[in-house]
Amino acid sequence: MSIERLAIVGAGAFGTALAQLAGRDGRDVLLWARNPDLADTINRVHENPSYLPGQPLNPAIRATSSLGELAEADCWLMVTPAQATRGVLEAAPKLAKPLILCSKGIEMGSGKLQADVAEEVSPGSTVGVLSGPGFAHEIAAGLPTAVTFASTDEALYRDFQRRLATPAFRLYHTDDVIGAEVGGAVKNVLAIACGVVEGKGLGQSARAALIARGFAEMSRFATALGARRETLAGLSGLGDLVLTCTSTSSRNYALGVGIGEGRSAADLLAGRHGVAEGAFTAPVLARIGREMEIDMPVVDAVGALIAGEATVDQVLGALLARPPRPESH
Repeated sequence: MSIERLAIVGAGAFGTALAQLAGRDGRDVLLWARNPDLADTINRVHENPSYLPGQPLNPAIRATSSLGELAEADCWLMVTPAQATRGVLEAAPKLAKPLILCSKGIEMGSGKLQADVAEEVSPGSTVGVLSGPGFAHEIAAGLPTAVTFASTDEALYRDFQRRLATPAFRLYHTDDVIGAEVGGAVKNVLAIACGVVEGKGLGQSARAALIARGFAEMSRFATALGARRETLAGLSGLGDLVLTCTSTSSRNYALGVGIGEGRSAADLLAGRHGVAEGAFTAPVLARIGREMEIDMPVVDAVGALIAGEATVDQVLGALLARPPRPESH
């Protein structure tokens, strides 16, 4: 099928940026917001002051709070928080629309990746995953960005590429959906850990070491689920990991900085505007890792910090006390 009209499901910063990208040529874009007041504001002032302030939006973007209107679109980009994907899809019209999953996380209750959730709730839909290093404000401003589009349906990739790709927004294809999803989910957890290193003042050398060892954990977990190592070395794995673990624009990194400075995860999460997906993914990721007997000490440490089961000093002490081992492990 030809993809012409896109529906962006989720009017946070990233969803709004994708809507801006999709509406660049004047073609209609539907942006769904859970909050009716936000939808009205976007339509009235052509800006999303709550999540992407200061970025004028293309008039081709029309916001709505009605899930029923999604039936008008050829394809849905799911940009709701990962923990909300199931509920939104269950409430949306039951149509066999292509679903492009843009959220990065593992469902807490079921332990399922986003593609598994989508295929369970919308079995007639073709599923793709959009992942990789890209901050919303940079995409909306038209700055160069390269991301991964993962799908076993190459026709869906080509249709989506024709509709959304630009010289500044490059899409690379892989059929390794698991690898793309795991990279996006795990990097959020590792970004929290890197933020803790920054907040604790442990230095850039420690952060670099943490990124490298965290990448090893990501790779072990992904390959255990059937992903390919080369996917993890690409944009949706290493590329996204480096971006998220080194920038204060990352909500997950900023959460970790606060924890490293001595504030509790619960207080930081309660006061946040926007979702730090890694805080929800860390506990379930750590649980699955233990069940599958995958060694993931950094993920375990973040899970303990989020749950309030250990202090920063305690998890650092445990990590530094680990016995030396070959780097390939």
